[in-house]
Parts: sequence; structure tokens; C-alpha cells
Amino acid sequence: MRKFDTKIQYLQYRAMTEVSRAAWNNTLQEEILDIPRRIVPGNIPTMRCCVYKERAILAERVKLAMGGDKSNPNVIEVIKIACDECPASGYEVTDSCRGCLAHRCQEVCKKDAITFDSKQKAQIDKTKCIDCGLCAKVCPYNAIQNHTRPCENACSTVKAISMDESMAADIDGDKCIACGACIYQCPFGAIMSKSYLLEAIDIIKSSQNNTKYRVYAIVAPAIASQFKYAKLGQVISGIKALGFHTVVEAALGADMVSASEAKELIEKGILTSSCCPAFVDYVHKNFPKLVDYVSHNLSPMATIAKYIKENDPTAKNIFIGPCTAKKVEFQKPEVAPYIDCVLTFEELQALFDSKDLDIVNMEEDLLDNASYFGRIFARSGGLSDAIVQGVKEIGDADFVAEPVPCNGIAECRRALLMLSRNALKGNLIEGMACEGGCVGGAGILTRGDKNKADVDKHSKIAQEKTITESVSQLP
Repeated sequence: MRKFDTKIQYLQYRAMTEVSRAAWNNTLQEEILDIPRRIVPGNIPTMRCCVYKERAILAERVKLAMGGDKSNPNVIEVIKIACDECPASGYEVTDSCRGCLAHRCQEVCKKDAITFDSKQKAQIDKTKCIDCGLCAKVCPYNAIQNHTRPCENACSTVKAISMDESMAADIDGDKCIACGACIYQCPFGAIMSKSYLLEAIDIIKSSQNNTKYRVYAIVAPAIASQFKYAKLGQVISGIKALGFHTVVEAALGADMVSASEAKELIEKGILTSSCCPAFVDYVHKNFPKLVDYVSHNLSPMATIAKYIKENDPTAKNIFIGPCTAKKVEFQKPEVAPYIDCVLTFEELQALFDSKDLDIVNMEEDLLDNASYFGRIFARSGGLSDAIVQGVKEIGDADFVAEPVPCNGIAECRRALLMLSRNALKGNLIEGMACEGGCVGGAGILTRGDKNKADVDKHSKIAQEKTITESVSQLP
């Protein structure tokens, strides 16, 4: 019925589901050691060399489902025991080497890292090689290839991943922007984000036992592209069945941001967006001189959460979306007063199943409180369209918004470089760290081109057709 892109996602989901089920039942401490054995029963391994290693890795997944290493401030963690199958990155001599006599590879090597065996086949001494690539360039047979680990390749722009002494992946927290690209690209599931499931469950359970506050679910517009086995209205019913008092679209916050950011763009003349926390973090860490260009607006998530708490002092806000970087954002001083917890769509699925909720058989509830433009924030180019519309609705005929949509962190870097050189062909950088936008985030259930189409379809049925109409409904 439901679909996960990979078996790795399924294993992570199983761990999160079992942890959540035990947390609802107040039996987590008694069951924690049995969870890996329940997921992999018997003595036959399903994905690893032996059942003991498989359970050991699952035990680490359970720990991450419970919040991970509290001493590590990064929300992305490496399961070291699971990171032992990828070959080391770097240049290697392949079977295409013909053992030629020219030895051009050796001649250009400045570190004497290349020698030859008895058959004149080249050998690279990894202790001397500096991965300059000169040998690969001069080989007439293209016999020397550069192999990059999937996680390093996913992080090639940010460069936060290297290898430690045991050749396991190591994440530099000073560089990492928590985009989660490495999580999906790791073929062995050795990288995972910390979960705040226990905090979310505690908030919900406490609200049910204490009528002094109510729990709001703030859902990202990308939800329209997920949970494809059910109707969106049934997903909303499922969220309420978990114990949430109200479900609110973060897209309404996007409308509020669009209206404010359009004014800010007109005032400043040039701007970068602030909706993607990974992009904003990237600017701070790699282009500190450009920080003043970042919009002063909070993200749509924080903006609508602030509005909710200002109008309902009893509110507790839990954001549900596709983004691992939101797990960092909600802990920042400027956001922490408004958002109490963050969950991904994968974690929401785990919550549904931990309560045995069959949402397919539920009645459909309504989710209709944002404009078309607020909802399309979920995909690349959506924010740009929204700001153009915002400027249009302001009615300033003398100003023209010229957005530069950036689809992925590599495009963001290029745009920021152009801005730093005063050569940007436009006046608004739409920074989206994930390719495709939020619909390509690390915390989604399924990915693909259809996600964008699903978001657009959901956006077109919005009752409010303009940003002004959407914001004006706010009391």
C-alpha cells in the first residue's frame, strides 16, 4: 500500500515505529533492547553479513530514533558500524591499464606515488597520493579513475564529509548545513538524522492529560506530494487522530512571508530568501559578507508558528515536513519560542503506524487556508513566482522583481558567487538547498518528478487566489 524509495528508508521507519509504539505505551525502557530482535528475528540476516551486525546497526538506528548523541550538536549523524562497505575515495588504476612503456602517469606525479609491477601495470601508493588527478589526465587509456563515495559526492559543494582514521564517514559540524543529501545518497544507510519523536509524543500525551494547552500541527505544503496511498484529507484526519488539536498549513506562513519579503525587496533593491534554513546556514558559513542580503523575515514555518502563539497562548506547535535542516532551525534562539518540535514525513508515517491508524479508511478532513502562491513554495521556482506576485500586488510600477531560482546548493553557490562579485543577473536569489525544492527534501517518503506536479495540483485548488486574499483572512 505505502511505498518507500529504498529498503534503508524502510529499516529506519521500522526502528522509528517500534520506538514510537513503546513510547505511547510507556514501555520504552523495558523494550529498547528487544526492538532490533523484533525487526530481525531468527538467525538469518536479511541485508548484512550476519544477524548480529544487522541488529547492532539497528540498535544504533533505535538510538537515533530516540534523539541520538546528545553531546553532538549536529542533527545528522554517522552510524560508524554501518559505514564499512564503500571503497576509499580517490584515484585508482583500473583494469584498463595496458602496462604501456610511456609511463606518462609516473612522469607527471609530483609525489612519486606511482610505481609499476612486473607486468608494467601502474600502482598508486595511497600514502603518497594527494588526489591531484594529473595522472588521470595524461593516461591514454583513461585507465585511472577518480572514485568518490556517494556521501562525499552528495556533499561536494558543502564539503562537510571526509573519512576518519577507520575510513568511516565523518561530518564536520562547522561546515554541515543539515540538508540531509548524504542521508538519501548513502547506499548502506550509514547516515541518519536525529529524531524528535519522543519529544513530539510527550507533547501530545501531555496535552491529552492537561487541558492547559493545545497542540497544533504545522504541515509543509510538500505534504501534497507524499502519502500517495491515501487522500490528503485522510492524512489530515490521521494527524488529528494522533492527538493534534488543529492542522495548519505552513503555506499560510509562506503567504505572510511573500507579502513582507516583496516589500523588503523593493526597499533594499536586492535580496536573498530566508525560507530554506540549509541555504541560510550556507550563506552564514561560506559567504559571511553576504549575510546582510538575507531577508530579515523568519521562514514560513516560524512565521505562522509565531502568529499561532500570539493568538493562542496555550498553543504548542509541531512542524511536519520534508526537511532535516528544520531540526536545526527550530532550536535557534529566534525560532525556539514559536516551534516546539519538528518531525519529517517519514517520522509522521512511523507515528501513524505506531498507533495502528489506518488512514485510508478515515473520512477526509479539510486543509484549505493558504493561497496558490504560498503552496508552491514547496518546489523550486515557487518562491520566485510568489515574490513576483507580491511585488505586483503591492502595485509599485517602478520596481521589477527579477528572481534567480536556485535548484540545489550547487546553483545557490554559483548565484552567491555572482552576487559577491556584483555580477548577479537579477535582484532576488531564491535559495533552495535541495534539488527540486522542498519536495526533494531528505525527510520525504518518495521522490520523483511527480512530486512537483502533485504540489502544483494542490496549489491550484486553493480558494484564495492571491497573496493579499490569503493574508487578509487573518484576524
